[in-house]
Amino acid sequence: MTAMVGNYSRSDIERVVRSVLEKQLAPAKVEAPAAPARNPLVVNISARHVHLSQEHVEILFGKGAQLEPMKWLYQDGFFAAKQTVMVVGPRKRMLPEVRVLGPCRPSQVELAFTDSISLGIDTPIRISGDHHDTPGCVLVGPEGVVELKSGVIRAMRHVHMSPADMEYYGVKNGDLMHLRIESAGCTTTLEDVAVRGDAKVKLEVHLDTDEGNAINLPAATSVELIKPHACACQSH
Repeated sequence: MTAMVGNYSRSDIERVVRSVLEKQLAPAKVEAPAAPARNPLVVNISARHVHLSQEHVEILFGKGAQLEPMKWLYQDGFFAAKQTVMVVGPRKRMLPEVRVLGPCRPSQVELAFTDSISLGIDTPIRISGDHHDTPGCVLVGPEGVVELKSGVIRAMRHVHMSPADMEYYGVKNGDLMHLRIESAGCTTTLEDVAVRGDAKVKLEVHLDTDEGNAINLPAATSVELIKPHACACQSH
């Protein structure tokens, strides 16, 4: 005869107790952390602009002046400022209302090739911040004038990458990549895209206005970063 407790048999109770104990004694299941979502590949046109030191901001816009954000850029913490300056080249050629980008950093002017022609300046291609053997210009603001002895460049096309991005593409800071763009009527590949690594950036390619117009970037349907492969053949 089966022993009963209330409406339950002893075997029913033993089965419930066994089930509870198995759940309590089972090793905890540890969920693997989800892989962080990768930033998409973004390609943007970086139009002509000026970077200013705080000292030059105050000379051009008045004592105590600060750069005022007008529009936040794709990279966190960077912005197009409300302020603009006039850039004056040799023989008084000028570009009016060139946008200042913030936050403050050593003063530098970044132009496209056609801008350089307009100003009459033979502007070298440089990575931002590399001012060796670069020409200067005059900056005119509402409150003052700054003469730059150097720092006018054509920014080398480049891609901002985090360490995870560099690992994904198998490249390191300073390497050169190709950018393939599929666009209506003018699919092309741009070479010599410099990798600029930084732990705080999002994946983004910067082209100047001339480059963006040449490839019809607004109509692009596909963009791809390609790691160049060394030629296996030997020259004789």
